[in-house]
Amino acid sequence: MKTELEIYLPMRKACEVLGVVPLTLRRWEKAGKIRCIRTPSGQRRYARSEILRLLGEAPPTGIRAAVYARVSSVKQAGDGNLDRQRIRLEQYAAQRGYDVCVVIAEQGSGLNEKRKGLDRIFRMAREGKIDVVVIEFKDRLARFGYLYIEKYLDAFGVRVDVVNGAEPKSLQEELVADMLSILSSFSARLYGHRSKDFRKKVREAMADVQGK
Repeated sequence: MKTELEIYLPMRKACEVLGVVPLTLRRWEKAGKIRCIRTPSGQRRYARSEILRLLGEAPPTGIRAAVYARVSSVKQAGDGNLDRQRIRLEQYAAQRGYDVCVVIAEQGSGLNEKRKGLDRIFRMAREGKIDVVVIEFKDRLARFGYLYIEKYLDAFGVRVDVVNGAEPKSLQEELVADMLSILSSFSARLYGHRSKDFRKKVREAMADVQGK
């Protein structure tokens, strides 16, 4: 099993995940219920493993899981959406007693077939290293062709555990952004190709004129 680096959350984020107010978290710390470290400036930082422990991990099931989180834009990743999605999925996996083998969080369009994180999921499935893939919504794996991915994973004995069924409005808006991105890229390539052909024809015509 790959060892993941410990991640530390500031008090505000820790309270958000645990659903408590800062006063409660400080009381828990004083009572030894949770440990924290201090930054050079004296600010509290709480280990993700400590937070998951407080949430109450279920007894181990022996099921090896890959947690996969994805957002489309750099802005979403920068706003903390990717981190929050990852934490929610880790909580879900812990509550079910999954043995999390790998946590993958990446930024990339759901229409992009060349995602390193998704390729890693496929490779681990082929190598028999995971039993389940935990995702928040189906479109996190792919905007289109989700059923094909599900069948591919199933061929290696790997199932997909989707935490939430219905896609929220924010993700539907994300789909529009993805589609516009694809159209922009296609248009740029199309007109770029035409421009290249045009310049080539001009050069050929000039060469003919100079030859005469």
